[in-house]
Amino acid sequence: MGGYMAKNLVKAGKDVVVYDVNDASVQDLKSSGAGACSTPSELAGRSDVIVTMVPSSPHVQEVFTGSEGLLKSLKPGTLCIDSSTIDPAVSKDIDSAVRAAGGHFYDAPVSGGVVAAEKGILTFMVGGDADKFDQVKSYLDHMGANVIHCGANGNGLVVKLCNNMMLAISMIGAAETLNMGVRMGMEKKLLSDILGKSTARCWSIDTYNPVPGVMEGVPASRDYEGGFGATLMLKDLGLAELMADGSDSPIVLGKMAKKIYEELCQDEKFAPKDFGVIFKKLNEQ
Repeated sequence: MGGYMAKNLVKAGKDVVVYDVNDASVQDLKSSGAGACSTPSELAGRSDVIVTMVPSSPHVQEVFTGSEGLLKSLKPGTLCIDSSTIDPAVSKDIDSAVRAAGGHFYDAPVSGGVVAAEKGILTFMVGGDADKFDQVKSYLDHMGANVIHCGANGNGLVVKLCNNMMLAISMIGAAETLNMGVRMGMEKKLLSDILGKSTARCWSIDTYNPVPGVMEGVPASRDYEGGFGATLMLKDLGLAELMADGSDSPIVLGKMAKKIYEELCQDEKFAPKDFGVIFKKLNEQ
């Protein structure tokens, strides 16, 4: 995700420098025209605008507050945009730390998947002060088709976690339904096409179908490689559960979805795959 986002900034003519723990990712971006840094601290010293995209809350904390983190060399006035999907409470802590260092912080998680990241048509859900939102949007517009201000810091993450909980539930429903229909003798493409034009229509049916051989260019067409990992979906469901428990919000299906993905990720055959692999697990039962 982050790699495609950075490439789109390069294509837009921005002077981009990058850091990643994966050297192969850095080399790929260098071949696309980006510069490279050896630490987050070095990157902060060379940047006025910083976009971060890492897997989880501890990674964000390390990138910002670690011994060689961004805050070590953050310049006053630097605009920090974090597109990671993390605990909103952690995001608020990072916001406070960045403010104390003289910078500005926005949470800006994304939706749309790897395909949308590559095409530059992501949806960004942005939380933070309204006064610099237009400046934030001017950068995110190069990577997304929809950039929406959701209110105060942390609100972007609230929306993202709501989205991903609903996505997990709908993917499980789509996988169960499609598996049942195929077992009952329906041709998989015809079944998907009808559902995609009926009241059952959803993104997991008409855009990111989990059945191999129905759509080209989605993870199901390449043995569920790439895409949005099942373990990342499980992580987001855990964050959604924390958010629900903290707000006394009943999430019966959300908790069931988390249990289903917990069981899925216990199998090393499925854990590294895209979250649509739930169809394969059901199909093999």
